[in-house]
Amino acid sequence: MQIDIIGVPIDLGADRRGVDMGPSAIRYAHLQQELEKLGYTVEDKGNVEVAIAEMCTITDPKLKYLDCIVPMSRRVAGAVATSVQGGHLPIVLGGDHSLSLGSIRGAAKHRKIGVLWVDAHADFNTPETTPSGNIHGMPLAALCGLGDPRLVQLWEEPEPVVDPGRVAILGARDLDEGEKRNLLQAGVMVMSIEQIDRLGLVTSMEKAIERVTRDVDGLYLSFDMDVMDPRHAPGVGTPVTGGLTYREAHLLCELVAETGKLVGMDVVEVNSILDIQNQTALLAVEFILSALGKRVWNGN
Repeated sequence: MQIDIIGVPIDLGADRRGVDMGPSAIRYAHLQQELEKLGYTVEDKGNVEVAIAEMCTITDPKLKYLDCIVPMSRRVAGAVATSVQGGHLPIVLGGDHSLSLGSIRGAAKHRKIGVLWVDAHADFNTPETTPSGNIHGMPLAALCGLGDPRLVQLWEEPEPVVDPGRVAILGARDLDEGEKRNLLQAGVMVMSIEQIDRLGLVTSMEKAIERVTRDVDGLYLSFDMDVMDPRHAPGVGTPVTGGLTYREAHLLCELVAETGKLVGMDVVEVNSILDIQNQTALLAVEFILSALGKRVWNGN
């Protein structure tokens, strides 16, 4: 199989500088070379064009930088759709999580997909519930049909990109009150960090995978590095204590690989300004490799 690396150096959704350097940091951590060691053919497609903050303005404080985020999302959607339709597997490097407005939309073009959203946050706000106006807190809601029409319908699609009943959020531990109401109304599965503590990672993942892979053409993994405990991944813009451990995150990705249904993956929110010796980007590469089949031991 061919893997396409697609960089999206955007920080507008987070309204905090530094995360735009994430794609370069992950590449610098030898992503392509490590994937090739696993036997994949890899082509780096470069970066999707993204406007810099100095070229953009905030016209609505509840939808910061909307006018620059929407064109970015359309370009990302086109790049991912082209990759998937060519029989390739896209790995999308962020950049903030607003890029998933495009990546998951592109992967879902002409197919039904389930989504695993691995994140300390649900990113399920709308302009009515957002406390910050930052669009990286809205992409999953928009993909499920909630929010501003310009995010929900990048073009003219009348239906949500994904069925909320085929979406599972794992590792959440920082949810806004309005966001909680949105999640309950939409019927999204939320496996919070508390539930993972109670059930264990394997049982939690089995429940989530069973939910999102029922009657679908593939599974999309959107992995926000802030799902990790900040002790392991310091280079993120919105760290929340009490996150996944190093081995839990690897096991989560290994269980995704075992489904055989992965059609694409985002790795987002690597902020190089806040990182220590590229530690978070190095972890990002490790988790990508686990999601694509790397194991400590492949014998019987």
